[in-house]
Amino acid sequence: MTLPNQITIGRILLIPVFVALAIYYGKSVTAGHPDEILRLATIGVFLTAALSDGVDGWLARRYHLKSRLGAILDPIADKGLMLTAIITLSVTNWPYQLPIWYPVLVIARDIIIVTGCAVLRLLNHHLEVSPSLLGKASTFLQMFTISVVMLQWIHADIVVWVSGIVTLVSGIGYLVQGVGQLHEGGHASPEHQPSSKN
Repeated sequence: MTLPNQITIGRILLIPVFVALAIYYGKSVTAGHPDEILRLATIGVFLTAALSDGVDGWLARRYHLKSRLGAILDPIADKGLMLTAIITLSVTNWPYQLPIWYPVLVIARDIIIVTGCAVLRLLNHHLEVSPSLLGKASTFLQMFTISVVMLQWIHADIVVWVSGIVTLVSGIGYLVQGVGQLHEGGHASPEHQPSSKN
């Protein structure tokens, strides 16, 4: 259990803490007495978890502590934190609540990507996934969206829509890339069955 892996596990353990704090803050808003300490604590936990991603990655590269376990845990922790935050902020009563279409779009995109990767791996017996610029931009904008919602920024609506559009376009881009790999593998063309003669 390397230090980067311990940090990653710590990030995973912070996810339920974040959810609990966000829910209790939402309840305080519903009661008409928003507890700003709870909101600040929620932001602090989220930022700690998000920043730890860069720390464990730097440690793994700097001190050659990369491991197979870390390669599995790190994306689980990252995606778990992101999706949990997006879903929580869309169902709890924060002053600005994420519209329900936003988590649906993000989750649907991820499901399509994971399913496409599985299909490509099964049919082509190998998988070539190169993160696109739009994909990286959508990840950044999703994190930024979570931040502006928790910080109660007055222009949160604009950020949500821009993030949603980039997320949609990046998903289409990955879909086109996957279809291209299917064509290269010859799996998108109809099979020609030999004709039988009586």
